[in-house]
Amino acid sequence: MLLADLVETHAAVAATRSRLRKRELLAEALRTAAAGGAEEVEIVASYLSGRVRQRRTGVGWRSLAELPPPADSPTLTAAGVDAELERISVLSGEGSHAARSTAVASLFGSATAPEQDYLRDLVVGEMRQGALDSLLLDAIAAAAEVPVTTVRRAAMFSALSGPIAQAALSGGAAALEDFRLEAGRPIRPMLASSAPDVAAAIDKLTGSDVDTELVADAKIDGIRVQVHRRGDDVAVFTRSLDDITDRVPEVVEVALALPNDVFVLDGEAVALDAQQRPRPFQETGSRTMSRDGAALRNEVPLSVFFFDVLHLDGDDLIDAPAAERFAALARVVPPDLQVIRRTSSDAEEIQAFFTELVAGGHEGIVLKDLSARYDAGRRGSAWVKVKPRHTLDLVVLAVEWGSGRRRGWLSNIHLGARDGDGFVMLGKTFKGMTDEILAWQTERFLELETHREGHVVHLRPEQVVEIAFDGLQRSTRYPGGLALRFARVLRYRDDKTAAEADTIQTVRSLAAPS
Repeated sequence: MLLADLVETHAAVAATRSRLRKRELLAEALRTAAAGGAEEVEIVASYLSGRVRQRRTGVGWRSLAELPPPADSPTLTAAGVDAELERISVLSGEGSHAARSTAVASLFGSATAPEQDYLRDLVVGEMRQGALDSLLLDAIAAAAEVPVTTVRRAAMFSALSGPIAQAALSGGAAALEDFRLEAGRPIRPMLASSAPDVAAAIDKLTGSDVDTELVADAKIDGIRVQVHRRGDDVAVFTRSLDDITDRVPEVVEVALALPNDVFVLDGEAVALDAQQRPRPFQETGSRTMSRDGAALRNEVPLSVFFFDVLHLDGDDLIDAPAAERFAALARVVPPDLQVIRRTSSDAEEIQAFFTELVAGGHEGIVLKDLSARYDAGRRGSAWVKVKPRHTLDLVVLAVEWGSGRRRGWLSNIHLGARDGDGFVMLGKTFKGMTDEILAWQTERFLELETHREGHVVHLRPEQVVEIAFDGLQRSTRYPGGLALRFARVLRYRDDKTAAEADTIQTVRSLAAPS
């Protein structure tokens, strides 16, 4: 299948707001890919979901800032691109940087201008076309003419949608039955929706039934871990279902010390300080993101806390209500290895619990419906997270031309805090921007333009924007030494001048432990 065909599908999906039409377009592309064989279906499904099959390619925005002249006509195939990205991903050792640069230039030089834009977004994970995983699963069902419930059930037990598409289009519903919960094979984690505060979260779960008992779990600022044990074999997977077993030996030791021989547990691994408060997130992340994570054990020891059990000694529990799963968890995991948990129907008690946890350095709470099943791979309404919202008034220092759905608009804004007579950058974001905001800021920022570097438009530092964020982390990338976590635009502040924006000293005070 030509890459150009995928580019056309991407553009058509982005151009329509109709979910039904999006599904039809994706299903049509999958049927076309099926003519090229099972592997081509897997590749195309992965690309339609907005990701490449390689976990890491070593190719980032910096290396794609300036591309070679585009090709005049399309010749690239999806399978050919996948093979080249696979070759690039395994380059290592002396001379690998130069070899990677040469390979990237060759690949992008073989692409037409629309293909270059598509490939760049795909490789760096910036594909924005509304073809989310849920929509793609519906399209797989339509293309293979199998029940969507069968596809969704199989998807619970697969890290990627590509293998699901491959099985469905080559073997139908029978092939999808091979996807099931097995200790040692990761399943997609259940995710929580969000609420702005405790009261809204309670209302989201209970509605008018104010006497309903809920479970409130501490939301720990760590790494989501799924721990599988079968006898003496233990495997540990991240939220994205990467296998990190070798990097977290202390988690493996905890699993082997538990009394049951076969289980699948859901939890969080976190580095704690001497006062048992979470250390900065990067320190926890260093243990799981580095291949040498185990070597950091003495420097950054990890603790693990579990909040759910999905399988126990031959019994699958994902369809059991949460109350039953939590009771099973209490039988296998001692209290000191469980998340801090409170069960209550009293809103004031839950609010006090939230306040206590935040004061102790945790992110907030996750409220859970005791009657709900474990909805693997879905962000449903049975779990609702609440975190304190921080805001800052910052200045826009530069902005990047958008791509994909945001092509033609100035999109990703560079955020700065006041630092003496100048400004220091704290990060970038395009989160929270509606089409109306994108249109407005494109006009506004072109008025403030001072010069350009590639796709980046530098601005006079005049426009103030109110930014919400979840926390701060240390950063060597930005000169202020800090970066915003999960920054998003709340509103532009035309009522404030740049001289009234928050200072880097204010930001640093927020980062200091209380």
